[in-house]
Amino acid sequence: MMQDKPRERPQLNKNGFTFKQFFVAHDRCAMKVGTDAILLGAWAPVAGVRRILDIGSGSGLIALMLAQRTPSQVTIDAVESEPEAAQQAQENVQLSPWPERIQVHQQDIASWAEPCDKRYSLIVSNPPYFAPGVACSTTARDNARATASLDHPTLLRCAAALIEEEGMFCVVLPVAIGEAFISLAQADGWHLRFRLDVAEYAHRPPHRVVLGLSPEAGETLLERLAIRAPDTRYSAEWCSLTQDFYLFM
Repeated sequence: MMQDKPRERPQLNKNGFTFKQFFVAHDRCAMKVGTDAILLGAWAPVAGVRRILDIGSGSGLIALMLAQRTPSQVTIDAVESEPEAAQQAQENVQLSPWPERIQVHQQDIASWAEPCDKRYSLIVSNPPYFAPGVACSTTARDNARATASLDHPTLLRCAAALIEEEGMFCVVLPVAIGEAFISLAQADGWHLRFRLDVAEYAHRPPHRVVLGLSPEAGETLLERLAIRAPDTRYSAEWCSLTQDFYLFM
């Protein structure tokens, strides 16, 4: 009796990452597709949003994920200061199912925000967090990873100027830097509404934190997520969060 052939794994392009509904090229971006961006794009609360802003969009991954998760009337602005990354994000958007909903802007957020008269119900950012002077392999990667290119006070100030009164501003950061970010945000009048601590395994301390901040006060929802189960496979919680995106889930 003939046995069924094992399912072939999808062919993946080495210059990017193939998701269920779109492809992200990232060979011209300093920061490649990674867990932090996927985590934020899959987790950010989208119920009832009308307009979304992605600050420091890179390859456009988070903007594309949010387009997949939201109705057709929701529009997304993706702001990226690095010219090569912005160009690649634009190409990724044009090849996606949602080119009419995502607009890529090649500009630094402080300059872009100043004349902007739009207000957003959801703002997301996978921001730089290393202190200047922590050397990387390239200048572009330095700029993408270090706060000299976008310091956190500037990021908070721009988000505050662009967010709706009941909107949500979401970021993903290393835990220690996230704690400092919370303090800085609260001093500026933000309220912590969501906090997701993320660990590789349940028995390990968290290494990332995803924060949801709002101008409006309210309860704070605290959650924890382990990416992997004890047998090293992806955990049920991680699979549930990302199953609409990963090809192998």
